[in-house]
Parts: sequence; structure tokens; C-alpha cells
Amino acid sequence: MQPSADDLLSGWEQRLATMRSRIAATPRVRERGKLVRASGLVLEVVGLRLPLGAHCWIEQIDGREHAEAEVVGFSGRSLLLMPFAETTGLIPGARVWPVLGPPGSAPGAAKSIPVGPALLGRVLDARGRPLDGEPLPSDADYAALASRSINPLERAPISDVLDTGIRAINALLTVGRGQRLGLFAGSGVGKSVLLGMMARFTAADVIVVGLIGERGREVKDFIDNILGDAGLARAVVVAAPADTSPLLRLQGADYATRIAEDFRDRGFNVLLIMDSLTRYAMAQREIALAIGEPPATKGYPPSVFARLPTLVERAGNARAGSGSITAFYTVLTEGDDQQDPIADSARAILDGHFVLSRQLAEAGHYPAIDIEASISRAMTALIDETQLARVQYFKRMFSRYERSRDLIAVGAYAAGSDPTLDQAIALHPRMEEFLQQGMGERSDHGDATARLADLVTGNDASS
Repeated sequence: MQPSADDLLSGWEQRLATMRSRIAATPRVRERGKLVRASGLVLEVVGLRLPLGAHCWIEQIDGREHAEAEVVGFSGRSLLLMPFAETTGLIPGARVWPVLGPPGSAPGAAKSIPVGPALLGRVLDARGRPLDGEPLPSDADYAALASRSINPLERAPISDVLDTGIRAINALLTVGRGQRLGLFAGSGVGKSVLLGMMARFTAADVIVVGLIGERGREVKDFIDNILGDAGLARAVVVAAPADTSPLLRLQGADYATRIAEDFRDRGFNVLLIMDSLTRYAMAQREIALAIGEPPATKGYPPSVFARLPTLVERAGNARAGSGSITAFYTVLTEGDDQQDPIADSARAILDGHFVLSRQLAEAGHYPAIDIEASISRAMTALIDETQLARVQYFKRMFSRYERSRDLIAVGAYAAGSDPTLDQAIALHPRMEEFLQQGMGERSDHGDATARLADLVTGNDASS
């Protein structure tokens, strides 16, 4: 009996499927380039044609150890690569291969990175490898580092108050879900302590912490002593310390943001803490200067100011009904200079900024938030007119006292000369007490607004 046409067709389909599986399992032929120059952080390679961002392996002197690098530029037919780690043993003419990604991906494509709820409570490096000594969970999801931007017209507006647990912020600098804010501070003014309080007290489903360019000692200290076990249980920490390559510091910030985006897309309300945006900018400066980009503003090349908004704009609200990313980016102000180019650029692209004052910190005033210099641009859309009047009254009284502080201190002011100043002097002890808060003390939004209302009771808060 002759086989039917359907049987023949089925047999050929099975053979074709077998051949396809064999082809997929066959090692692919890779292009190979040659290392011709190494200068500082940059390696020059010829013989390869790869896009920016592609990853390569570079043969080392023993022929077995390989260093991984990323394409960061090109000049004519030469590719400019930067290694992910410090390399030794590179020799002239060393062979260079593009990293092979999954079948169907382009040569040199970056590997997928772990994301998702399985990472909660974990500490990872910029490439998704665990730093806490435990293996990656088998149920972790994987995704590409890059993500598609959201149409700005499809983003949900900032309309819900976010309770940070910090009295001064909740009452006087109200934050909304999906807002992006900067924390401007010099060294030693309590920045890390304030971030730790936010991580423990903020009403968020998930916390993602990116420790970018900080000292290695500070990473462990932040996790153990500031974030604590309770904070870490609902957090994912991505650490790229100062001793890592500038590529990994950049990738660490992108990876932390990508993890936050994944949680947001799953419907979670995420708190993203990035410490610091300045170190991220410095890493980009190192790369740009190494490949020959000319400096522009105070030594920063133009690409630095192009990358900052690209990173920041990935945070915020998603489409209505989805989750949100409320982001706090620390900005280091060298010598407390608020006109630093990175600080100035950050102010322009963020939805507000909190300034920490060295003078307050030295006086033992914590958190050392300078209420006069700080602003939340979304606050007026989040609170009613009564609350706004109380906030304005508080700031007016506080500012009036500060402007006359020297006169009052030396006894040059005569009571009764200025009724407004008399009110400010009477209220000042209570205002100082209101603005200070212990590291382990939580003040929710309702308590903060009630205490503010009580503070201004009996005074004309609408004048």
C-alpha cells in the first residue's frame, strides 16, 4: 500500500523540524577582530563591524582567560572598546570576538538581566550577579536592559499623595506617587540617614536602591545599619561601587531603573532611590573623555547632559491603572555649591528638590532639610487650599525669623517693633521641634498635617 500524500507531508515536516533543531545547536561562525591599541581605559580593535553597545571577548596572554568589553565608540574602521573590569595580560594583536547571544540575536548583543519579585531581599551587582553569597533564584525572570519609553500623553498624572514617613516632607514638601525628586547635599550632612528613613517608612510596595559610585564600605553599612532587615525584605539593592569600571557604574543605574520599571509594569508602586546621580554623570564623563569627546561645561562633555534626562524620564507614572515609580536621586554638591553643573541640570529635569543644609547638620538639626531652599513642584496639585495656606504661613514665619536671626541673637531687636517678627519669634521653638525627627521615628502624612494645623492654630494662617 502506497503512503498517502498526507503521510509523506507529515514525514517531511518531521525531518525538517529535526534539521532545524540540529542547525540551531550548531556553533555559529563568529567574526574575529584584532587588538591594535590600548590607551588608558580605551582599547582599539580592527576587523570587526559591530554597533555601539555590543559586547566582545578579548583574548588575554595565556589564551584561556578572556576579558569582556563594550563598544563605546568608533573611529573610521576601528572600534573603541572599554573593558568591564581592570585587565592585565592584554597583548598587541590579541584576538577579539563578539559575544554570542541567544539564537536569533545580533552578534555582540548584551545578555538578558534578572528582574522580578524573585529578587526581593537580594543584593546584586550591575550585571545582575549576586553579591550576598546566595545563588540567583531559579524562578527569576529575565529581560533586556534597555526599555521602551512611555508616550508622555499616556502617563497618568501625579494625583495621589505618597507618605514618606518624614514629617517635614509630608507636611511642607508633599510628594506625589510618580514624582522624581533630587536630594541635594554635600558630604556628611545626613544624606544616607535620610535615605534610610525613606526606605523604611515610605508607603511603597517595593523599594529599589541603586548605590552608584559609592565607597565599598558604605554599601555594606547602608544595607546593614541604615536599610536594616525590615527595609531589605521588600527591597532590591544594586551596587556598583567606586572601584568598578565607569561602564558598570552606568549600567548599575540603568539596571536599578530597569528593575523598578519591571515592578511598575506588574502594577506595583515602587520607590526608587539612586545614590548618586552625580557619580552616574562622572562615570559618563570618564567614558566620553576617554574616547575623545571634548569637555564643555566645567569639564563635563555634552553627552553627560544628554544622558541625565534619558535616565530620569524612565521613572514616573505609567499608564492609568498601572503602577508607579517615585524616584529620589541624590546630587552631590561639591563644597555645598548649588550652582554645580550637574546640580543645575538636575534641578531643570526633576519635579522638585530637597536641599540638606550643612549649617543645620552641624547644629544637630536632623533631618537637615533647608525648608526655604527646597520645593516640591507637584505639591499644589496634591493638597487643598487650607493646607496650602498653612504651609505658606509656616514658611513665611520661618523665613522671617531666619532673616532676623543675627539681630535677635545680639539683642538688637526690640519686641513690638514688627508684629510679624514677634509672631515668628514666638513660634520658632515649636517650628524647630516640628522640623526635627529621630532616625527611628515615623510620622505619617495624617499626623504631620495634624501637627502643622495645631502649630498654626491661633495665628492668622491665611494672611
